[in-house]
Amino acid sequence: MAKKKHKKTTEKHTNTEVNNKKQTAVDTDMRTDEANPEQHIESSTETTTSKESDLQQKLDEINDKYLRLYSEYDNYRKRTSKEKLDLVKTASSEVIKELLPVLDDMERAIKSSEEATECQSLKEGFILIHNKLRSTLEKKGLKVIESVGETFDTDFHEAITFIPAPSEDLKGKVVEEVEKGYLLNEKVIRYTKAVIGQ
Repeated sequence: MAKKKHKKTTEKHTNTEVNNKKQTAVDTDMRTDEANPEQHIESSTETTTSKESDLQQKLDEINDKYLRLYSEYDNYRKRTSKEKLDLVKTASSEVIKELLPVLDDMERAIKSSEEATECQSLKEGFILIHNKLRSTLEKKGLKVIESVGETFDTDFHEAITFIPAPSEDLKGKVVEEVEKGYLLNEKVIRYTKAVIGQ
């Protein structure tokens, strides 16, 4: 029991010493502040100003990063939507390219049957199937490149051969088409194979 009392007294004494030291430190700070109040105000103002400038600088950096990130994301979104749109427009290009020889064969069959007098219903069937196939492909964005009489353009034409021009106005122009060229949504999927006048 005596030990417990002694222990409590020691703890009380230690707590009192600690409190006295804290009070002394506070009193010293107060006396320093009272002795130089202007210096204390200036130092606190400088500290506040430097903190504000640091915070403003950090805020500016964060805003700059945010704007850059937003700009990059916006560019990415626009680019991917454009790529998707292009992909949708040209997704069928491979299939349409494979169907072009069939379209050519149908046209050749129609031309060769023009002179035949018998089998009129067969000729009409060719024409009907050809027109249906062509209109279906045109709905998907296919267009024929009109070439005969046009100026030779390497963006649309592939020169097979050069011949003397039948007239002066056909010099440097397409005289004859060997194979038709096609555009799919304004993009060349097959160049016109052409004979050019010189």
